[in-house]
Amino acid sequence: MDRLKTLVVCLGLLTAGQCVAQDPIESVVNAAVNPLMQTQGIAGMAVAVTANGKQHFFNYGVASKETAKPVTENTLFEIGSVSKTYTATLAGYAQALGKLSFSDKASQVLPALHGSALDNISMLQLGTYSAGGLPLQFPAQFDSADKMLGYYQQWTPAYAPGSHRLYSNPSIGLFGYLAAHSMGQPFDQLMENTLLPKLGLKHTFLKVPQEQMGLYAQGYNKQGEPVRVTPGALDSEAYGVKTSAADLLRFVEANMHPATLEKPLQQAMALTHTGYYSVGDMTQGLGWELYHYPVTLDRLLAGNSTPMAMQAQKAQWLSPPQSPTQDLLINKTGSTGGFGAYVAFVPAKDIGIVILANKNYPIAERVKIAHQVLSALSR
Repeated sequence: MDRLKTLVVCLGLLTAGQCVAQDPIESVVNAAVNPLMQTQGIAGMAVAVTANGKQHFFNYGVASKETAKPVTENTLFEIGSVSKTYTATLAGYAQALGKLSFSDKASQVLPALHGSALDNISMLQLGTYSAGGLPLQFPAQFDSADKMLGYYQQWTPAYAPGSHRLYSNPSIGLFGYLAAHSMGQPFDQLMENTLLPKLGLKHTFLKVPQEQMGLYAQGYNKQGEPVRVTPGALDSEAYGVKTSAADLLRFVEANMHPATLEKPLQQAMALTHTGYYSVGDMTQGLGWELYHYPVTLDRLLAGNSTPMAMQAQKAQWLSPPQSPTQDLLINKTGSTGGFGAYVAFVPAKDIGIVILANKNYPIAERVKIAHQVLSALSR
């Protein structure tokens, strides 16, 4: 079956000779999503697929149980840690412009960090969660904009810089903060006024404007209670983006076809898709995580597992770094208290998928949907 041709089903029982056209991608997505929403109690989902330059949007359920407003491709969802891929792109842009080097030590970029462990930790180590054991979240007493620098000034590494991967918001959050500092503007301002417009993303926000609030989905926690993300230290850099399936798919397409962008942004994209070290079958890029394609479901699940997110793993650095020109599946998960997101794409096949939901449901279920759909598309 050609994945881009219309599947024609003749309904002879209804009207002789009459046929109804069905999108074969829709059949695959429906078969994966409908049972999941039932078993996981998800109010609303938006799935977007790109294949050979053609976009497909599939919307399910409601953006809010209270208003019963249906999900569309323009509904705004919190994407949690998928935000890290935008942060990585901004940092790559800063290096492409010559504003910083990933080999710079963090305290070279921000003198306020002099005398701390950050004297010996590079920007690349911050961007790849290998600074030496920065935790998943900030301790509560430091989880605000005015306290967060004090955390880094007193933090003591548990591992030698570069030796271990420990997934961390404070690690990549500081990476983005320092990248913006090197460009002489606040992070939010650079994202909203520079990076997002240059990427053609007009429906992606760090703070949802009042006039867009009607499109902002309501998230629901595991008890079914309405929740949305709350401010925290480096939240914009680590988990703060809100976007729609349509705009996130545009971001995926920009990643797959960067030649349409200005040269520094092309270089930034290449830096985010470069493999710096491996942990098992997963190769760490900047923001993105990479797998040689084709990849089995089991390997993809292992790379997106709880131990990978919560436990320190020895990093096997690649010398030289892995070129982004290889056949790769590039992916990232993201969650907040009331939302779950997953993005995966295969540039060599020109296929990609965005999965957004207004509930934080198990990551393994998101990976299964994406693997099922991408496998069908690549046949």
